[in-house]
Amino acid sequence: MSLAFDLFWSFRSPYSYLVTPRIAALVEAHDVQCNVRIVYPIAVRQADFFANADPLWVHYLLKDCYRTADYLGLPFRWPNPDPVYRDPNTGQYPREQPHIHRLSHLGVAAAERGHGLAFIREVSSLIWNGQTDNWHEGDHLAKAAARAGLDLADLDAAVAANEAHYIASVETNQSDQRKGGHYGVPLMVHDGEPFFGQDRFDQLVWRLQQKGLRPR
Repeated sequence: MSLAFDLFWSFRSPYSYLVTPRIAALVEAHDVQCNVRIVYPIAVRQADFFANADPLWVHYLLKDCYRTADYLGLPFRWPNPDPVYRDPNTGQYPREQPHIHRLSHLGVAAAERGHGLAFIREVSSLIWNGQTDNWHEGDHLAKAAARAGLDLADLDAAVAANEAHYIASVETNQSDQRKGGHYGVPLMVHDGEPFFGQDRFDQLVWRLQQKGLRPR
């Protein structure tokens, strides 16, 4: 029987983007299943989270993201536009968001079709690799979906036909995320054991190897 782990993941998380190529390579090369579980970003779930954070936290986050991307050999730039809109006048994250709900629900739809990992890899690269401004316009998302083996129009139509289902799916993922042992992303959970953060990927692989991880 194949090994498996849950991946709780957000489109607004730079660390989710940074770990995804390694997870995709792991799954491609080994007999292990990654169950993609999309969640809303913390700025959507808890709008005052960043307002209450020490300024050094944000400063270090940005420095560490660029350093980690450089270390991994991945292109990186903060997205334009940000997947989560922040009002520049108030500094607040309004309830009505132009991008993140669509992205999250598309991710759920992709996972339901068995292409979740491919979809989040392609779309997160589009958003975070710094090579595409206005990633939400034109055919950028459609091409990313096609590279993942999916049709964007089909995904959008499925979400529009039953949006409540996709909202409920994300909320279930968020509940299961906390049951898994953490509230942040990326969070990988195998056999009840949580591995939080892209810097715990190697420990996840180590644990899977202890459980009998085999090459495909």
